[in-house]
Amino acid sequence: MDTSTKYLGLDLKSPIIAGSCGLTADVDKMVEMEQAGAGAIIVKSVFEEQIIYDIKKNTHVVAPTDNYGDSYEYIAAHVADDSLNKHFQMIREAKKRLTIPVIGSINCFSYENWLTYAIKFQEAGCDALELNMAILPYEISLSADDVERTFTQIINTLRKSISIPISIKVGTYFTDMAKQMQQLSWMGIQGITMFNKSVQVDVDIENMTLTNASFLSNPDELHNTLRWVAILSKKMRCDLSASTGVYKSDDVVKLLLAGANTVQVVSCLYKNGIGTLRELNEGLKGWMERKGFENINQFRGKLAVQPNDKASVALRTQFMKYFAEIV
Repeated sequence: MDTSTKYLGLDLKSPIIAGSCGLTADVDKMVEMEQAGAGAIIVKSVFEEQIIYDIKKNTHVVAPTDNYGDSYEYIAAHVADDSLNKHFQMIREAKKRLTIPVIGSINCFSYENWLTYAIKFQEAGCDALELNMAILPYEISLSADDVERTFTQIINTLRKSISIPISIKVGTYFTDMAKQMQQLSWMGIQGITMFNKSVQVDVDIENMTLTNASFLSNPDELHNTLRWVAILSKKMRCDLSASTGVYKSDDVVKLLLAGANTVQVVSCLYKNGIGTLRELNEGLKGWMERKGFENINQFRGKLAVQPNDKASVALRTQFMKYFAEIV
């Protein structure tokens, strides 16, 4: 069975990608992932927030003051460069030891650093770059138009500044998901990843404090990704990579049938080990053999919502409409 595919213009031996996480910050683990069948690896994301934290920790001040003057700027720049250089050295080593594509990942909140970091990723040898652009619209003053402008400005700038393929990883917080995703796909990017696994909130009822819930996804979260991949895959001008809730080879098959070009996995690697990649690939090949498919293109998108289809199960949101068969 031929499980090779193309993603972001890159040749992949498998549609199953190791997504950005702590495991992909270790070159030895990346090598193990390739041996287990990963089609590509997205290295652990560089978070501008982490760089700022490192600066504060090493300078022991929160912000520059008159007492520190130019010395603060010098120290801050040195700490930032040191932190980034370690990351890019890891990428260069990964490129030497791996034969599969290595994709960079960044998450910034200041406009200028999107450009600065993106150029450095390209210089380090990344085959492509994923922009982790999940925006939580918690500010009442932040409109949907403001969010759209942010995406547009960053994407347009980076397309003019780097030559490697660009994909964006988005969250679910859009007032008009279908329209926004289609418009983003028209901007010359090569891919969109759906969805970013956002930090979940919990409550410690004994201490009465807000806390973070588990950062790992669970299998039930697959269904939202599956719905939107099925809805959008025939409407996009770029590749779709599906993420969140993937644990079994059946999940991979479902997302490919819905129209995904690739499937990203993270939580199942943490919970079940890197060897899970081998199991996912073997399961995919076994299903293809049972169904008589020789390659992925023969079935990818078979269950995607067609442009004029108004009756797809993927478009239903109300239980009564489903169970009462009301059209």
